[in-house]
Amino acid sequence: MTVAAIIFDFDGLILDTESPLFEEWSEAYRRRGFELTLDLWQHSLGTKGGFDPCAHLEGLMGRPVDCEGVRAEVIPRYRARCETQPLLPGVADVLAEARSLELRTGVASSSSVGWVEGWLSRHGIRPLFDCVCGRDDVERVKPAPDLFLLAASRLGVAPEACLVLEDSPNGMLAARAAGMRCVAVPNALTRALALPAPDLVVASLAHQSVAALLRKVEETPLAAAPGT
Repeated sequence: MTVAAIIFDFDGLILDTESPLFEEWSEAYRRRGFELTLDLWQHSLGTKGGFDPCAHLEGLMGRPVDCEGVRAEVIPRYRARCETQPLLPGVADVLAEARSLELRTGVASSSSVGWVEGWLSRHGIRPLFDCVCGRDDVERVKPAPDLFLLAASRLGVAPEACLVLEDSPNGMLAARAAGMRCVAVPNALTRALALPAPDLVVASLAHQSVAALLRKVEETPLAAAPGT
């Protein structure tokens, strides 16, 4: 089936909100004499509740941690850094070309709808999306397929006619479970991780032709979802 819609992840795909969060939590760990590794942090990428840094710190320290206090160190610095982040390379151009090709476009993110909507509006690209789906809308976030299936429903497009753009392994698993094709666009954090069989991997969305991407993925047979 020909691709009729493109569904974008948000964190790490449209805006690099992932690197600043990892770096700020890493600094909080260092102030307490410990190291936060990507091997652990990867379980938090593209999902919600995959890794609890406060609980992990408590285990390392062997005593209760003032989680509210630690978060008060991390979150304001994190949000301030996000405010300085530009759109990731190629995002605006890919969106513009998708619209010119009359493709439906949506966002499916394990973050809250308010978080995603706020940044899309701040960067002036919210009108380029037909729908935005976040964790408020579903019972299960990625790697479950719910967010992508909801986006397809709101876009009025069959799952097998959707192309997902993702940076995280959890997101790629979710796309596959939804029966959708997936292009992996790993970022500074996720390019070091094992990617669960995307249809195509590109280093960046910069200088990417949507038409060329569609040709490549449409030539690839749609794989069965995991466990089927």
